[in-house]
Formats: sequence, structure tokens, C-alpha cells
Amino acid sequence: MTYRAPVEDILFAMRHVAGLDQGIASGLYADLSDGMAEAVLEEAAKFAETRIAPLNRGGDKETSRLVDGSVVTPKGFKEAYTDWAAGGWAGVAAEPAHGGQGLPILLNIGCTELWNAANLAFALNPLLTMGAIEALTAHGSEHLQKTYLEKMISGEWTGTMNLTEPQAGSDLALLTSRAERNGDGTYRIFGQKIFITYGDHDMTGNIVHLVLARLPDAPPGTRGISLFVVPKFIPNADGTPGERNDVRCHALEHKLGIHASPTATMIFGDNGGAIGWLVGEENKGLACMFTMMNNARLGVGVQGVAVADRAYQQALAYAQERKQGKAVGAGATSPIVEHPDVKRMLIEMRSKTAAARAICLMTAAALDRYHRLEGAEAKAAHEEASLLTPVAKAFSTDIGVEVASLGVQIHGGMGFVEETGAAQHYRDARILPIYEGTNGIQAIDLVTRKLPLSEGRTVKAVLGRYARTVDAARAINHPTFARIGQRLEEGLAALNRATDFMLASLATKPNDALAGATPYLRLFGLVAGGAYLADQALAAHAGLGAGETDPRHATRIADARFFAENLVTAASGLETTILEGADSVNMAWAAE
Repeated sequence: MTYRAPVEDILFAMRHVAGLDQGIASGLYADLSDGMAEAVLEEAAKFAETRIAPLNRGGDKETSRLVDGSVVTPKGFKEAYTDWAAGGWAGVAAEPAHGGQGLPILLNIGCTELWNAANLAFALNPLLTMGAIEALTAHGSEHLQKTYLEKMISGEWTGTMNLTEPQAGSDLALLTSRAERNGDGTYRIFGQKIFITYGDHDMTGNIVHLVLARLPDAPPGTRGISLFVVPKFIPNADGTPGERNDVRCHALEHKLGIHASPTATMIFGDNGGAIGWLVGEENKGLACMFTMMNNARLGVGVQGVAVADRAYQQALAYAQERKQGKAVGAGATSPIVEHPDVKRMLIEMRSKTAAARAICLMTAAALDRYHRLEGAEAKAAHEEASLLTPVAKAFSTDIGVEVASLGVQIHGGMGFVEETGAAQHYRDARILPIYEGTNGIQAIDLVTRKLPLSEGRTVKAVLGRYARTVDAARAINHPTFARIGQRLEEGLAALNRATDFMLASLATKPNDALAGATPYLRLFGLVAGGAYLADQALAAHAGLGAGETDPRHATRIADARFFAENLVTAASGLETTILEGADSVNMAWAAE
């Protein structure tokens, strides 16, 4: 099925949820005036639709392969990447001082959705490179920035993130990869890393690995982790790739999905140690790496949106063509899209996708305010972005799986076989709640680290904005908006009570807070998504009142009502689980 980039939907959410128009008017987004955002997204859409999307099915079947110690990517990937990089897409939001365009993160996130919807396995490589660029920009020495950033921002070289080891998983305190000082400012790196996305490939002339390792005299635990740049080829003085470093791809994983993306086991130091350069300070590498990880977590959330939108498009097309049974009042066999239960599944797919997209765009907008404002405004924006990031990552990737699963369901038996391609979306989506910090870890991060920001004032400020949306919906004299406002008000009340419970429990009963963390994040995502969809519905209603004829306005209002009446209604049950479920978790475990 042909992919259609949802440029209009992304732009509408940018304008009416993420504040694009206000940002242009205030000067925050002065660089997006005169139709810049529209022009960039349209060009990104063309490349996504015509160059990347056609490689998706073939790449899934062919897979990346390890041949004579080197990784070969599927047919067409190298050429498409070369043209993608030549278009300047790797540097959309990167610093102009190093060759980037310096455009807002909000716009880059819109482009990121298009790349990932077109071909998730392809887009993983640029996504991690962008995170590596941000880490080096924030923490790299002048020498490292001069050596690597221009090449990475141009797309000539790519980057990776090397954290996980066989014995460690998500517990970085257990890392055993080691680093030894050479005495000349360089280090020798030894160890094994697993699950390294694009750890090796044939698409660029060099690969810049960011690697966590321990020095011999490092303190135990996460306090003793340092971060190093370890290139595949050590750059020559003129910047060209030089001698091969002591790092190699040992094997590729055979995975459930994202087959075209090489997931590598990397070995450092077979022959005396891989040469590396310190990023930041010794024993403070985790803070540097978290710069990259936070960037990647928002990107992975966008991947959830992307695969959900792709699955929805395919399911809708199938439902419009597939005839089976007779709809009520029909005289002949009907397309299944006319059956109420299929309609229900389709609007659930569509509304969940729109809600997750809005959450991700709001997170990006908060990051832009943090980078572009100063003082108290920047601090508040940073805390809001910090609060929303685990929600964007976890809620959106859960939605990606749920929507892709519904897509298989709508296809019926044809969804369970590979012929239609619906199964690939589900297989590809299933990794998203796992990597870059499992969604359980995101929930714990939200509850234990982000809710207490500014003694709870940050989360209360965000919930206060949702309350104003509720008031705006209820102020419209229309039954649809009355129902939206009522259900959102009930959901928001449940979220406020659950938030108070979490903040109190952290100090007195931390295990109760941890047991309820995942349902709390789900509750937060549902209310946030419902509020942002209501914002879009209010804007659509205003547009219709002003005489606009955009047919999508009716869809936006319908999505907000469906989400509020069918999904936000789970809030009361989630609240009960959060407030009362901890004992049952502990009791069930004790029974084992």
C-alpha cells in the first residue's frame, strides 16, 4: 500500500496544540515564518513517500546481513541514505556553527515522523545519529566537535549509542567494559556491547560510536561510568577516515521486526584496545549519555506515532475495499468499513495516533522554549519537557503497538499472514516499548523523578492547562463539546487525585508508588492526549464557524469526542488501580 505523509495533520497539531503560530508571532519561531514549516514538511514528505517508503517491504524481506565481517544493508538503502544526507536532513535542528540549519526541534520531530512512518528500519540510523550529535554538541571538547560534528551533521558519518551489555541490560551500574588511559589524552577501550542499532553498516564512510566504559580507578556503580568516542576508522589529520580501529561487529541479531536495521553485537579491543576519546569528564559519562538518551526517547515516541499512522492508513484502505456481510439497511454485501465495530476500531486507531502525535509535538515545543528562552521561562520549559518525555516515549510506543495490532485485526486472517504487510507494522512496533528504556522504566522515571520537579508545581501547572481546555470545551453551547468537556473533567479529576497520591507515597510508601507507576503513566497519557485532541477540536470548531471548508475539521472533532467518551473513561479504573492496587501486587508476588 502507498504511504501518504500526513503533512496537514502534523501542521494542524503544530499550530493548535504545540503553539507554532503563537511562536511565529512572538518571535520564538521567527525562522519558521513565511511558510517555512510547510515547505520543509512538504519536501520531507516527498522524499519519504517516493524514496524511503518503497524500500520498506523489500528491506523487511531481505534484511541486513553480516558478510565477511561487514554488514550489508538491503538493496537501495545506501543510495537512499546518500540522497537523504545530501538533502541536508541530518542537520535540520543541529547547530549552525557546525553546519546545521538550527531549525526548531518541533519541525525536526515532524520530519522524524515522516521518515519513520515511511520506513522505520531505515530511519533508526538517522535518529540515533541525531542523538549523538546532540551529546557531542553539549559535552564534547572543541577537538571532538571539530573532528566529528560537521561530518555527522552533513550525514557523511553516522553515530551509535553503546550502552547495553549481556549481564547488564538496563542496569548500567553493572557495566564491565573498561577503559585504560594511554597517557596522551586517548584511552583504550575493551569490552562487549549488545543490541547496538546500526553498529555496523555500509551506508557511510565512518561510524562514530559513543561507548560507556569504566576506568581502573572508577568508583562503583553508575558514579564510575565514563563516555568515550570510539570511531570505526580513526580520522586522519585532514578529516578523512584513516586506520581501522580495534572495534568489530561480531554478530547480528535475528529479530521479530525491523529486519532491515542491523542490530549488532560489538567487540572492542580484540587487538590491544580500541582507541577512544573522553566525552565530558571522567566518571561523569552517564550524564553525557543521558543527553543522547533523552533525545532518543522523544524520537522513539515519534516512532510509535509513525508506525501507528502507517498501520491506520493501510487498515483504512483495506476496510474500504474488503467486502463481507451486509451492513444494517444494505441491500448487498458491504465494505467492512460500513460495519460499526470496524468503524470503532478505525476511529480508535486514528484518535490514538493523533493524541500520541500531539503529546510528542508538545514535548518538542517545550524543548524549543528551553533552548530559545532564558531565565525562569527556560527553566519552566525544561521541567515541562522533562515531565512529558517519559509520557511521550511510553504512551506513544504503547499506542504504536495497540494501533498496529488493531490493524492486523481489521485485516482478519489476511493480517496474520505476511502478504498484506499489516503484520510487519505490528512486528516492527513491538520493539518500541522496549528500547531506549523500557516503558516500565519510563513510568518509574515519571513518578519518582519528574512529578517532584519544583515540589510538584511543574506537573500541577501542566494539569492546570488541561483544566483550561476543559473549561473552553464546556463553554461551547454544543452537545459534542459538552460531552468532551464532561469526560475530560472526570479524567482530569482522577489524574489530580492520583498525582497527589503519588507525591505523598514517594515519601512514605515508595513501593506503592512504584507498583502504580505504569497505570499512572497511562492515566496521564490518556488525559493529556484527550486534552490536546480537545484543543484541536476547538480550533476546528472555530474554523468551521469562520467559514472554513476543510473536511478534516469534522474528523478532528469526532476524534476528540471518541477519545474522551471511549478511552478517557478508563481514568476511574486506572485511579482505583493506582490508589489501591499495590497490596494486590505484593500479595500476588508473595504467593509465588
